[in-house]
Amino acid sequence: MCKHIWAVEFSLALRNEVRSQVVIKPLDMQTCLYCGSATIKKDGVRHNKNGEIQRFTCKACGKRFVRNLGFERLKATPQIVTSALQLYFTGESLRNVQKFLLLQGVTVSHQTVYNWVKKYIRLMEKYLDKITPQVSPVWRADELYVKIKGDMKYLFAMMDDETRFLIAQEVADSKYTHDARKLFSLARTVAHKTPKLLITDGLPAYHDAYLKEYWTNRNDTATHHIREITLEGKHNNNKMERLNGEIRDREKVMRGIKREDTPIIPGYQLYHNYLRPHEALDGKTPAEACGIEIQGENKWMTLIQNASRLPTLDSKRRLPKI
Repeated sequence: MCKHIWAVEFSLALRNEVRSQVVIKPLDMQTCLYCGSATIKKDGVRHNKNGEIQRFTCKACGKRFVRNLGFERLKATPQIVTSALQLYFTGESLRNVQKFLLLQGVTVSHQTVYNWVKKYIRLMEKYLDKITPQVSPVWRADELYVKIKGDMKYLFAMMDDETRFLIAQEVADSKYTHDARKLFSLARTVAHKTPKLLITDGLPAYHDAYLKEYWTNRNDTATHHIREITLEGKHNNNKMERLNGEIRDREKVMRGIKREDTPIIPGYQLYHNYLRPHEALDGKTPAEACGIEIQGENKWMTLIQNASRLPTLDSKRRLPKI
């Protein structure tokens, strides 16, 4: 093959290599939580009304503990909590999740399920905000109207074109008078770069924010803005509209969002990026396409346990030491 084909293949291979840097692994729970010794033994179980949790004793330090990192002081087991999170973000209502858990012999209220959602979404969000996704140089932005506390609001979102990674989003009271600079600035903070190409509709707020946040005279860092899109053809926003459809399907089950500070909006962003496989990405999640791999059979549990552990970060590479 000629040098041009070789250069393209080398570039694609290098891009895939760069995007396979961050691996979030399940924690090794076979050692003592206090001294790190591997000489542990089973020492009875802790009974509660929703099941039994195995206790362990360390032969080295004599401490007793349970391997329940991230789920301490909960009556439900980690499997029950993560199952509730999965059901809720795949489209079930809080009361339907409650009924499903009742069939499994677990009696909780729908408010308890909501408390789990609020607690663990905030925990995982703080942990994942420290990891930089390797997004492509083409970004898309669009807005979607949603009902919050009975009032019509607009959800502005920025998404990576190649990986479908939802980079940033914000809620606005109005569509035409909203200042989108906060959205653009947040997206740049998350990705640690600006896009080479930005695709939006003709809303003036996007172009004003582009001029103030992304426009520059330098050719090597300049961002080109396409603001005239069509339903068909090369420049369309169909990928962004597909994301809007996901959010709309989830909102219908809830019959509108009840609180402005709801954990549902950042929670669905987390679920979309890190846990929901996409057919257009050959079964990968957007995070995996961005080089962030979450291992383990239960990815919810892997994220929660790593977020509870609070690993240190390398300030130069911004990769978690796990």
